[in-house]
Amino acid sequence: MDLRGASADSLRELASELGGLGTGTHAEQVAGELFTVAQLLRDEPSLRRVATDASLAPEPKQGLVTQVLEGKIDGATLGLVVKAAGLRWTASRDLPDALERLGELAVVASVGDQADRLADEVFALSRTVTTAPELRDALSNPARSRADKERLLDDLLGGKVLPATLALAKQALAGTYRTVTAALEHYRTVATEARGEYVATVRVVAPLGDDERRRLTAALHQQYGRQIHVNEIVDPTVLGGIRVEIGDDVIDGTVSSRLDDARRKLVG
Repeated sequence: MDLRGASADSLRELASELGGLGTGTHAEQVAGELFTVAQLLRDEPSLRRVATDASLAPEPKQGLVTQVLEGKIDGATLGLVVKAAGLRWTASRDLPDALERLGELAVVASVGDQADRLADEVFALSRTVTTAPELRDALSNPARSRADKERLLDDLLGGKVLPATLALAKQALAGTYRTVTAALEHYRTVATEARGEYVATVRVVAPLGDDERRRLTAALHQQYGRQIHVNEIVDPTVLGGIRVEIGDDVIDGTVSSRLDDARRKLVG
């Protein structure tokens, strides 16, 4: 879901409107409705094409969207979708993608100052799905209905995580991203970047102590000039040391990496 050009500009303009939603259930409602409208536009290509037709003036496109959705969704949601229909889009598919991204941002907005907890819970769920083949297969099985998969998530997460975490877990089933785990990884990034932070995935052979985590976070903050949200993966294959991944950057100080380097030099 990489928006460029006019579509990226339109998304930024729409995202600036989310500040008025506040937190809590209203933001949750708007997020869910944005996800629903995004799917509607994917399912109804004729509506999507009209809503993004650059040859039409904004007013008739906005009038059509209003006619289709008025009374069916919250006024705040309708306002965002109507405004979106009046903006420019590089490709027709970018409109539903942008509305889905707005929904993700609205979910993050709904938790207020608990965005770090949201990021941690989404990360923990991603690790659970990655390391539990039966769960991963159940969530990706095309023979199971989405409703059935959502019930599975309700049983697994209900009452144990933030409602926003459960909402994102269910949205990961939509298939917009390549896999459920890819969707969850993206949501984790959205949650941290909404707070102006970078995400660091840290692989260690044993859990970091509080002092070690503080020193690492401080060092990364100094290097990158932004707050760093650290998610930790205990991985016995690293043998010792630490591997840090931030976006495309990799800082590999693991014993296994040094052994591999030494092995390559011996072979060479």
